[in-house]
Amino acid sequence: MTNHSRFLKEAINVACENLESGGGPFGAIVVKDGSIVGRGGNVVTKDNDPTAHAEVTAIRDACKNLGTFQLDGCIIYSSCEPCPMCLGAIYWARPTHVYYAMNKDDAAKIGFDDAFIYDEIAKVENERLIPFVRLDLDDQRPFEQWKSKIDKVEY
Repeated sequence: MTNHSRFLKEAINVACENLESGGGPFGAIVVKDGSIVGRGGNVVTKDNDPTAHAEVTAIRDACKNLGTFQLDGCIIYSSCEPCPMCLGAIYWARPTHVYYAMNKDDAAKIGFDDAFIYDEIAKVENERLIPFVRLDLDDQRPFEQWKSKIDKVEY
């Protein structure tokens, strides 16, 4: 068994353990230099947090353990293909690779269908199910402060 298969099986184990402890059927791990540095399960309903998907909680755990906000040199293993939110979080975290077991079609078969989100992203903002409306207050202070901030950490 390759290391990738071994780590992916561990992500599936995390999903199963997570289910037993009241979470959802998803699990993820983050690996750096052959060691697991972060683990996470889907605890959306358990923690009343819609952002607490397995990949996000694993990224949070790994970043905390590594003392960084980016996962350079890390690999994420997920029991299932990441949803659109997790995909965004993964890109912000910047791992080198992502390996997953089940796909979005498998997830849809058990009631986790993200197709509507992909459809919503493509729509014009005011035609989405939740309308997004920009109110131009002509107040750019946060951005102006950021541009002139000397000790900023770029990301």
